Amino acid sequence: MWRAVLPFCMMGAMLTVASAQPKADFYVATNGNDSWSGRLATPNRQRTDGPFATLKRAQQAVRGLRRSQRLNRPVVVMIRKGTYTLSEPLVFTPEDSGTAQSPTVYTAYPGEKPVISGGVALKGWVVTPDGRWQLQIPEVQRGEWNFIQLWVNGERRYRPRLPKNGYYTIAEELPPAQGKGSNSFVFQRGEVHPNWYRLNDVEVMATQFWTMARLRIAQVDAEKNIVTFTGYTSHDQWWSTLHKGHRYFVENVREALSEPGEWYLDRGRGVLTYLPKAGETPEKSLVIAPRVDRLLVLKGDVEGRKWVQNLIFRGLTFAHTNWVTPDEGYSFPQAEAILWAAISAEGARDCAFEDCRIAHTGTYAIELGRGCKRNRVERCEMTDLGAGGVKIGEMVIRQDEEEVASHNLIRDNLIAHGGRLHPAAIGVWIGQSPHNRIEHNEICDLYYTGVSIGWTWGYSQALAHHNTVAYNHIHHIGQGVLSDMGGIYTLGFHEGTILHHNLIHDIESLSYGGWGIYFDEGTTHILAENNVVYRTKTGGFHQHYGKENVVRNNIFAFAREGQIQRSRMEEHLSFTFERNIVYWREGPLLHGNWGDNQYKMDYNLYWHEGGGEIRFANLSLEEWRAKGQDVHSVIADPLFVAPDKGDFRLKPGSPASQIGFQPIDISEAGRLTAKRKGGTPLAPPAFPVGK
Repeated sequence: MWRAVLPFCMMGAMLTVASAQPKADFYVATNGNDSWSGRLATPNRQRTDGPFATLKRAQQAVRGLRRSQRLNRPVVVMIRKGTYTLSEPLVFTPEDSGTAQSPTVYTAYPGEKPVISGGVALKGWVVTPDGRWQLQIPEVQRGEWNFIQLWVNGERRYRPRLPKNGYYTIAEELPPAQGKGSNSFVFQRGEVHPNWYRLNDVEVMATQFWTMARLRIAQVDAEKNIVTFTGYTSHDQWWSTLHKGHRYFVENVREALSEPGEWYLDRGRGVLTYLPKAGETPEKSLVIAPRVDRLLVLKGDVEGRKWVQNLIFRGLTFAHTNWVTPDEGYSFPQAEAILWAAISAEGARDCAFEDCRIAHTGTYAIELGRGCKRNRVERCEMTDLGAGGVKIGEMVIRQDEEEVASHNLIRDNLIAHGGRLHPAAIGVWIGQSPHNRIEHNEICDLYYTGVSIGWTWGYSQALAHHNTVAYNHIHHIGQGVLSDMGGIYTLGFHEGTILHHNLIHDIESLSYGGWGIYFDEGTTHILAENNVVYRTKTGGFHQHYGKENVVRNNIFAFAREGQIQRSRMEEHLSFTFERNIVYWREGPLLHGNWGDNQYKMDYNLYWHEGGGEIRFANLSLEEWRAKGQDVHSVIADPLFVAPDKGDFRLKPGSPASQIGFQPIDISEAGRLTAKRKGGTPLAPPAFPVGK
């Protein structure tokens, strides 16, 4: 009787469980099977059906479903918790597209955090008598695998370097090869050794100005103290060559393996050695090395006008991508813009990444390249990045509008702890691409620039127009590693581009060029208004050269070497600077070149703490006004609430009203991340910061 009644008793319970299961067309789980239907979130009791095991199989199932039915609802694939290790990138083509009425959604199962990883969990460690962990990796010994990154329990670990703290400096520079660049320099005796183990695997990280070259050692002349590399820096011009006094350090020196957390991969023997930190044991530690260089590729057919459309990725973590120094080394002129990303798109339209996490990468996190339009990246976290956060557009100018990346949205994201392999990378880089919106992001802990827009030096054709950068919190940029940077940096023609309500602070260059807002070569027709910029090394605002830009109703405070800078005098109007508050303690108000009169400055408020006469490019206020500048401006304390604490609200009775200044509400800057107490902490640095 019991056996006969049981199925009927259980039927109601089974229906209840089925109805409680989050609704999706297909499910993927680490305990799934690609031969099953994928229609169940968990395997059935008989293990005859259940979820798929791989995303690739789910992708095939979605294709089949769309071929068999015409749908006007979303097609949903839910991915259960666990790690899905890839041996190659997941590639989505036009065949995988959804429609506006029926997007395809790849989403985390509610309450779960699946990880799509390009790394390999390393197991089988042997502990040596002196406490080192060692692992034999046959693929490395056979030359089938190499890596220069390692993560232990979710934290990046670094290869041994010299010096252990700080930098060496180049003793003497050697002439670059014409048309190529530098491939050698003279070092101080004892800093580089010809007898280091596997010398060609030792790398020198050499600072240029706004870039750093990663060079493999070819040979060392111990008598002349000359190190020669396997390749050259990117150009033979001054900004790319290796100058006397410039800093460098040496990485991947087996003889320097001495500190907890360091590791060394002996490619010849295929042996990985790790020096554990206190409390780490092989049994309780997850050690991951990267193997796949891209995780997700959206590949449309741009020439054939066949797009990857209406795909949504939600709540997923993408982690652990590889990048290995080429045999000839690596050097690029600016922004590491040539590097790919963990998630790369070409010919993608109306796709979205929502609430995702991209972490532990060898290059950029996301790239929206040729022909990418109307895509969204929202509420994502991009952290521990080998290069930068998001790249939009290309370095080339496409004449066909359909091939131009445009109208993309990057909003409410955290982009932090970048440049861990490539220090010159950018938080958000926009190349030859118009009509993009970069809004409400927190961008921090980088070694070069927060947001960079444009890829045309001078006044020739450029496509980076009508972009909006608004309500972003950009801070702790540079950190004394590189030079010539900005919280926001621009190049070329920018008609319709607006920078507004951004909070920018703590911009620290190595030598020159730690600016908050930086209009570089040829910046034209851009508007910067309602921004708050403070604690910068070289100035709150700088225009190298450009045309007819407008800087109004901003606060610039606490720059050290000068507050406002203009570098090149030109025959046309450089910029209009009006209704701004400039507040400082040290350095001059204006520095650079102000000898002509091709700028308009008026209705500003200036205040130097401590009093004393304020000079305007070596002129008194009366002499300055005789040039027609700042005729209606005011010198007075603006009465900020607590400027030392970064609170630049105005107290009642502020004289800022006399110049028509409108209070700036930057409470929405970095909207989501600003709600976290204490903000985003800095991660352990990849490079020795400061001087």
